[in-house]
Amino acid sequence: MIKVLLAEDQGMMRGALALLLGLEEDIEVVAQVGDGDEILPTALAARPDVALLDIELPGRSGLDAAADLRTRLPGCRVLILTTFGRPGYLRRAMEAGASGFLVKDGPVEDLAAAIRRALAGERVIDPALAAAALSAGPNPLTQRERDVLAAAVDGATVADIAAKVHLSPATVRNYLSAAIGKTRTRNRMEAVRAARQNGWL
Repeated sequence: MIKVLLAEDQGMMRGALALLLGLEEDIEVVAQVGDGDEILPTALAARPDVALLDIELPGRSGLDAAADLRTRLPGCRVLILTTFGRPGYLRRAMEAGASGFLVKDGPVEDLAAAIRRALAGERVIDPALAAAALSAGPNPLTQRERDVLAAAVDGATVADIAAKVHLSPATVRNYLSAAIGKTRTRNRMEAVRAARQNGWL
């Protein structure tokens, strides 16, 4: 049996996926979590063969958890399953060591096949998304620019952002200005929106 850990914050979606995967003769969902912070401890306890992770979770994101699993449980294959087929997310998932990246609107048979293929050592990537990622190019933002934009998401002031990321207001302004330039936008909120749409945040 292929043991699967399922991380999805929407209870109904998580239950439906577990039920559908459970109908496969060779797949058993051994653990389910709805919070990103629960992924690593649950995986260390359940020892799944494959972890099926959503990206946007409360606590740690699925991308951060994928990197945790690569370090702490290297035998566990990670498949990212998301609503958001963004090229930047795909790049970050591959950098985090994920074996695959699929969008949620595909048939469950494809998901079961992807689990088997990932366990066999294959990379499983949605073809349309792979093409989009190649044409989109790499993330132009530095880690610090991403940190500052992430702190600006809720319309925070420069002083609030500076306090949150432990930088001076002048340095925050410089990073915001650089991020606005790199995203070819007019202000920080447009830069946040562009970075999110591309999966850079």
